[in-house]
Amino acid sequence: MTSADRPDDAAHRLPVRTRLREAYLAAAVPVIACLAALCGLTAWVSSGAAGSPPRIEVTDARVFAPYADRKDTAAFFGISNTGGADDELLSVTSPAVEQAMLSRHNTAAPGAHSMGMTGPVRLPAGGTLVMSPFDLDVMVRARAGWQPGDAVPFVLHFRHSGPVEAVALLVRPGS
Repeated sequence: MTSADRPDDAAHRLPVRTRLREAYLAAAVPVIACLAALCGLTAWVSSGAAGSPPRIEVTDARVFAPYADRKDTAAFFGISNTGGADDELLSVTSPAVEQAMLSRHNTAAPGAHSMGMTGPVRLPAGGTLVMSPFDLDVMVRARAGWQPGDAVPFVLHFRHSGPVEAVALLVRPGS
């Protein structure tokens, strides 16, 4: 018996129209998926969000005045990213301070707090970072002679946006 004589072969053969319809259906799924993705990307680009870089704005910059002949204090900034891409705050520098470091305060248990230096801080697209004495701040070692009301220049260094200048007002803690 040859392979052409087997009864199973006739059952497995499909008419040309059926095979073409199945081929078109198989091809239609990825084509429709690609068209849907293309429509979504077109809407994203049209809205202006695609490819827009991070745009950093620094507001509410302040430094606590050192007290009791101490030099260590803290600086705080409100930072907004109005752009379409994430960024990271890498470091903070100032010609008016001896040293500046990003630090984060942690609460381990009620009444148990710790503070440690931290690495880069993520700033998502469209997000805001508000530094405070209870979370993230910039620990600074002040130079002598600061008085409340003084303006202290800072440079915030970002991974993608580069350096952003800010002027912080020297205030008494709690004000």
